Amino acid sequence: MNGAEFVAATAAILFMAFLAGWFSHWLISRITRVTRSDMDDLDKMAQELHKAEEERDETTTYFQQREAELTNKLSQTEAELEAAMDGLRTARTEAEELRAYVDRVKG
Repeated sequence: MNGAEFVAATAAILFMAFLAGWFSHWLISRITRVTRSDMDDLDKMAQELHKAEEERDETTTYFQQREAELTNKLSQTEAELEAAMDGLRTARTEAEELRAYVDRVKG
């Protein structure tokens, strides 16, 4: 094999390698290409996700407000209960004192 044949054979091999690489790239890009409908689906999913996140945030805020209201109401009810129990305790003490007084007066 002389120099000219070697150069021609090398050029042919390199050209074939180039064509194989180009064809592989073209084939992969055709297979993995993102279509417009895929992009539309992604946009729609992103909008739905954003809407769901907003609804979640609104719901969380509502429940936090509701929890604060109920906690406040519970605190008020407990305070009223404590006041009622104190009043009942005082009334019982006074009733015991009155009974003792009535027993002393009778006796």
